[in-house]
Amino acid sequence: MNMILDQVTGSDENAFKVILNGNFVKEVTLVEKPFELRALSERLNRVFPGLVRLREDIGAIVVMEKIKVTQNGITEGTGLAAERVKAVFEEFSKEGKK
Repeated sequence: MNMILDQVTGSDENAFKVILNGNFVKEVTLVEKPFELRALSERLNRVFPGLVRLREDIGAIVVMEKIKVTQNGITEGTGLAAERVKAVFEEFSKEGKK
C-alpha cells in the first residue's frame, strides 16, 4: 500500500504531493488529535439553528453567511453573534484538550 501526502512542507521547499512506497513505511503514528470541525459545526448549529454551513473544502464553518470559523478561531466577522461564536469555539477547544 502506498501513501500520498498532500501539501508537504520541508526545510527549504514545499511539495504539492509526495508518494511514499508502502514497502518502506514501517509505522504511521498520530501525533496530534485532528480538530473536529464537524463536531464544532454541530455544536454551533444548536446555538444558531439552520444558520451554520460546514465547508470542508476550505476547512471552515460559516455562520450566518458572515462569520467564518477555522480550527484557529474566528477569521472573519464581528459583532454580538461573532462574540457568541467565539465563546462556543473556546468552550469546544477547552473540552478537546482534556
